[in-house]
Amino acid sequence: MRINRLNDLYSSKKFNFWSGLVLIGVFLLSSCHDEKVTEPIADPSKPLELLDVSYGSFDRQKMDVFLPANRSTQNTRVLIWIHGGAWVDGDKSEFSGFKPWFEAVQSDYAYISLNYRLFDLVTGTNRFPNQEEDIQKALHFIQSKLKEWNVSEQVILAGGSAGGHLSLLHSYKNNNAGMVKLAVAIFPPTDLLTLGNGNNLIEFLLSRLVGDPQRDRERYLASSPINFIDAGSVPTAFFHGDQDDIVPIAQSFKLEEKLRENAVPKFFEYYPGQGHGFTERIYKEMIQKIEDFINQHL
Repeated sequence: MRINRLNDLYSSKKFNFWSGLVLIGVFLLSSCHDEKVTEPIADPSKPLELLDVSYGSFDRQKMDVFLPANRSTQNTRVLIWIHGGAWVDGDKSEFSGFKPWFEAVQSDYAYISLNYRLFDLVTGTNRFPNQEEDIQKALHFIQSKLKEWNVSEQVILAGGSAGGHLSLLHSYKNNNAGMVKLAVAIFPPTDLLTLGNGNNLIEFLLSRLVGDPQRDRERYLASSPINFIDAGSVPTAFFHGDQDDIVPIAQSFKLEEKLRENAVPKFFEYYPGQGHGFTERIYKEMIQKIEDFINQHL
């Protein structure tokens, strides 16, 4: 069963070197075998899947778009998902595992799942902020398509782990046009300077991805979401397990503190005994709480 595989991947300690770098490690192959659609169909009364839509010239700059039947520019919210994988791995197909759970509690939503360029540890290509730039480019493309897709401007940006980091970073730092109305993050890195916290593997990854934390301190500051929170930041929901040994829960404590200092609307929950990945029951409960928070603020 795919869900069991998801939780096995999160909880397994028997990682090889590459998978040890993966913060989420959730790779679900889409079970959808519908024919790929390259041009939107005008009839908004019918559901539509647009797969591997390009938002840039690089191969990884693609997205999957799922438009509901009877969508409208007045009522159809848009939830954009950014996958995890330590910025070095992962795929937009990750959302296929979460999509049914969102659909179970949400109605009249369009869903978009993004790919972005991945950092290559061997060659050193696609260092940060390439990933940040791709999210900016993808969001700009999506904004240009909202009317054509016949969906609203109520956009929620969400993701887990590295995807949560990118969701928060864009929402606080690069949301100048106000496109993103609410942010959601699951066990997100929020302060890259303290993320490693003695974890040699994470510190090695960050040293290659971002740079030396002493020499390149400004790059770390510019890549950390908590440094861009102010009183105008979007409402934020976030979740973390207190046994997370990949992204320490202290990362969410820092986020909570900054949001509180700036009186930003927030909802958060910390799960005792949960690590870098939750049980199916908790994921489903969490998604219901996300929807309640969305309804409260949008």
